[in-house]
Amino acid sequence: MYHLVLSLLFGALGTLGAPDVDEIKFLPGLQKQPNFKQYSGYFNVAGNKHLHYWFVESQKDPASSPVVLWLNGGPGCSSLDGLLTEHGPFLIQNDGMSLEYNPYSWNMIANMLYLESPAGVGYSYSDDSNYTTNDTEVSMNNFLALKEFFKAFPEYIKNEFFLTGESYGGIYIPTLAERVMEDTSMNLQGIAVGNGMSSYEMNDNSLVYFAYYHGLLGTSLWSDLQAYCCDGGKCDFYNNQNPNCSSNKLKGVASLYKLVRLDPPCTNSTPSTLYLNNPYVKAALHISSSALPWSVCSAEVNLNYNRLYMDMRKQYLKLLGALKYRVLVYNGDVDMACNFLGDEWFVESLHQEVQVKRRPWLYYTGESQQVGGFVKEFSNLAFLTVKGSGHMVPTDKPIAAFTMFSRFIKKQPY
Repeated sequence: MYHLVLSLLFGALGTLGAPDVDEIKFLPGLQKQPNFKQYSGYFNVAGNKHLHYWFVESQKDPASSPVVLWLNGGPGCSSLDGLLTEHGPFLIQNDGMSLEYNPYSWNMIANMLYLESPAGVGYSYSDDSNYTTNDTEVSMNNFLALKEFFKAFPEYIKNEFFLTGESYGGIYIPTLAERVMEDTSMNLQGIAVGNGMSSYEMNDNSLVYFAYYHGLLGTSLWSDLQAYCCDGGKCDFYNNQNPNCSSNKLKGVASLYKLVRLDPPCTNSTPSTLYLNNPYVKAALHISSSALPWSVCSAEVNLNYNRLYMDMRKQYLKLLGALKYRVLVYNGDVDMACNFLGDEWFVESLHQEVQVKRRPWLYYTGESQQVGGFVKEFSNLAFLTVKGSGHMVPTDKPIAAFTMFSRFIKKQPY
């Protein structure tokens, strides 16, 4: 009887430890409010910066479900884009006012923490309005934000914890993992990076091959590139000192980079921008009056961002060397911004022992089995492609993405 009374009391009080002031009581745009708890507020980090978070508890069993951090890239793009257009519990509709429930939300099986980082991105801000930053400062402030999260939500400190992200998250996530793995209070289990920037050299070199085999370069230009940028079967389009290579690359390849914009035209951010600048939504999310108007990406942050790391091999090898973290590198196979070939080269460059040779991986749509892409598994590391997906895998292939994510956090074979 005593235990029953305690159980009822705690149920009435809600989640123990969670900050009531940050709980979202009513979210505009939904026909029916969710049956899971969600929170929105700020974590105060170094340099008088304030990072906005939106935390959605698992729809399955919050107490036993893992905690998963999600970071979008840029640098300078908001993780709320991931929440509202990729794998969050609600998807923004074209009217910029309505939300629909996402049947393939990652919070079906995980407690999802969306962090807007660095300051100047989305609703995150700095008291001095100085948004110049770099990789090291960002990884530290993201780490401090995680420490604040577990202080605010101590009931989750023992849960399995994963770090995930996409695009420039290929830098954010491994550099953050370096710090988290040294903190034994967090139960880090692994990282997943989607369409990540893992190596500038490999990404840029592979981009030329990707472009040629997708019909974006003519045979004449390709022949010139082969003649001037390659030697003994090895091509260097990234840092080749041959002036003929540089001129030909600039002539035909530089235009490819113009296709990869901060806010690409294939991504319609207008609905999210309308919704997140709605004063009723901002009130529901407890947004500070000091925050800038929300935009999907901050040009100011991007232009003032100092990229310190050109390659992530050191960070990955440190994680893999611990022999206890599950690492997933996945790519939509038609993404050109951070193409699959460059990330596959990167994974191969880590020289890990192959456990499962390259094979198709499968998922179900109803009773029909589909090929999701291809996967190659190493010791504690997997490289996986998602067939027919671009830069934002959960947007393009939500069922395949959910299946992949589920197998990742449950430590199942892909």
